[in-house]
Amino acid sequence: MRMAHTEIFGPVFAVYRFHTEDEVVTRANHSEYGLVAYVFTRDLARSFRLSRNIEAGMVILNSGSVGTASIPFGGIKHSGYGREGSYYGIEEYVEVKYVLMAGLDK
Repeated sequence: MRMAHTEIFGPVFAVYRFHTEDEVVTRANHSEYGLVAYVFTRDLARSFRLSRNIEAGMVILNSGSVGTASIPFGGIKHSGYGREGSYYGIEEYVEVKYVLMAGLDK
């Protein structure tokens, strides 16, 4: 299916059937994109396993919403590197400088 291998920007909802968690992870990670993945499950342990193993910049559990401006928004692979928003996103725009002063008392 084409939409599984391209980055779709639009109101699209794709549902895939699977038999094992390994199959889900393999199919999700087979894409060269990795902006966001959605997982719907009532199994908390499964939620943690899938969010850890799926290669995406964001994993949304049991929700259709990505979140708010306070989250670190961004993807991996061909979906981009780095994060926008949140504490992590500001680092892209900050230059860190180290200054050491000594001998001011002389």
